[in-house]
Amino acid sequence: MQAPLTIRRASAADREIIYQMICGLENMPINRPGFDAAFDRNITSPHISYFLAETGEKPVGMVSCHIQPLLHHAALVAEIQEMYVEPEYRSQKVGNALMEHVTAFAKGEGAIQMEVTSRATREQAHRFYQREGFEKSHVKLVRYFKNT
Repeated sequence: MQAPLTIRRASAADREIIYQMICGLENMPINRPGFDAAFDRNITSPHISYFLAETGEKPVGMVSCHIQPLLHHAALVAEIQEMYVEPEYRSQKVGNALMEHVTAFAKGEGAIQMEVTSRATREQAHRFYQREGFEKSHVKLVRYFKNT
């Protein structure tokens, strides 16, 4: 029998777990010094929260939530920055549980809506988010800065 799923707020002690999950999300190793710098800054930010899903003591998924006041909404808006579920735990309601948790958190913080951006090629993720109540309503444009 599988241990029940729990979700908790991540702490600085969860750095390695989150690093491995972000590498899994990107399907490649992430620049470690860059990750560490971003993690150190984000984990202490009052505007960014990380949550880990665990079965027993085993981490099986994570979600990050950034809440900020946006002028064009005249309100707080939550955004999922990263979300990942270990492949062997997909289609077992882990993602759904993370979404319920982060949604309740964002509403509790006073956010009026939640946004998520997902790479165009991640069609399975798009279907998941749409099942969770997200609507395709915007186009994200990115300007990359080249090293010169």
